[in-house]
Amino acid sequence: MEQEFKQCLESKKVVPFARGKNLVKKELSVAKSDISEAKAGYENERYKWSTIQGYYAMFHAARALIYSQGYREKSHYCLAVALRAVFVDEGNMEAQLVRDFLNAMNLREAADYEAEFSRSGAKAVIASAEKFIKKAAAILNIGE
Repeated sequence: MEQEFKQCLESKKVVPFARGKNLVKKELSVAKSDISEAKAGYENERYKWSTIQGYYAMFHAARALIYSQGYREKSHYCLAVALRAVFVDEGNMEAQLVRDFLNAMNLREAADYEAEFSRSGAKAVIASAEKFIKKAAAILNIGE
């Protein structure tokens, strides 16, 4: 098991979550709703909110994935660590998707906390989110 994942577990930033398996479909549904909202915002030139909603689409899809394995995050960063440990290291997900998640997280934080956002950033987050959700649905064997 990856050292960083162990640290997230020890610091309780990733915790066991037995109820998670019952919430997988709901989280993936929220992800799909968020990506729809992100696309609509983008079309209306609301790049800040489309960046934020695009990230949260990825966040909820990532949550669905770790919920399926009986974990819950208490940290956005440790969610990425858990994805890498549980899905990438096991060969079920490309490392690039986790890097895209972290990039989207950084763009969301810049948009949310520093009012720094752009059309190109929003577009990148949306594109990444679409790929991420598609992969999550495939891993979870839940139709798009």
